[in-house]
Amino acid sequence: MTEPAAAPLPPDAVPPQPAPQGPQRGPVQDRSPLPDVLRGLSLLGILVVNMQDFAGFLEWRQTGLDRVAQVVTDVLANGRFISIFAMLFGWGAAGLLARHGAGVFLRRHVALLLVGAAHFILVWHGDIISLYALVGLGLLATVRMNTRALLVLAGVLGAWYLGLDLLAALASRGEAGTRWASLPDLSSTYAGNVAARAAEFSPELLGSALFNGPWLLALFCLGAAAQRSGLLLRPHEHTRTLRGLAVGGLAVGLPLGALLAYLNTRPEYAAGALALPVRMGAGWRPRWGTWAWRGCWPRGGGWGGCGPWRPAGAPP
Repeated sequence: MTEPAAAPLPPDAVPPQPAPQGPQRGPVQDRSPLPDVLRGLSLLGILVVNMQDFAGFLEWRQTGLDRVAQVVTDVLANGRFISIFAMLFGWGAAGLLARHGAGVFLRRHVALLLVGAAHFILVWHGDIISLYALVGLGLLATVRMNTRALLVLAGVLGAWYLGLDLLAALASRGEAGTRWASLPDLSSTYAGNVAARAAEFSPELLGSALFNGPWLLALFCLGAAAQRSGLLLRPHEHTRTLRGLAVGGLAVGLPLGALLAYLNTRPEYAAGALALPVRMGAGWRPRWGTWAWRGCWPRGGGWGGCGPWRPAGAPP
């Protein structure tokens, strides 16, 4: 015996809604390749920029082909890739917080802090992992913010940081002396270097968080805004935004990169002070707009495009 068919709903009735689901647990099932490609490009660019530091070079003392390589690096890469990487960190951290909640987020950041501490003490003085772990905790305060609020917060923090740096650079115009080097003094033994780094770790981390924290948190907020809007997971829906980022990034980044290249030929203290906000400002309009716009992927994966590069069958 068959059951009678359900009576049709009246026109003004609200159909039953599915029960809301909690945070999605476990690994992401449908992973977009675009963020991973951008991470790889960012790490490659960071490696290129930091090679001179690994070799012990100072920007303002290079000559010949080394000078040419320095100028090209400053114009095209310096400040760009580290900004993109920081925004991608914020994008991933915001997604982790949304899927798994604060508990997993905190455990991951504690583990990241420990890895960064080991990296700083045992390997390299320029570690940023521990700083990301500490400053990234600020994203806990942004859980209920929408995309617009995150963008406003990022703008306020970025303007605050750049404004203070520019004021400090202007105040140093008449200051005598030469530029400072970021290379640390090394002991003659590895054990001596490890002991010195262990003593320096906490004050270095806290000082860097106070000095660079506003700028870094601004970039994290931009990444969180990209996560909220689906900018990197559904780039074909944001072609206008990505075109604006691409054009704006070139219009702002190239002149600032040229200015940075000039400042890095100067040995004066004031030139070094001004180079810092110029370098950070060059990465403010992210170059990921260019890559994301030219490399939009359809939902099914594979290299595609937006606008004239859209493959057949891609969602509009």
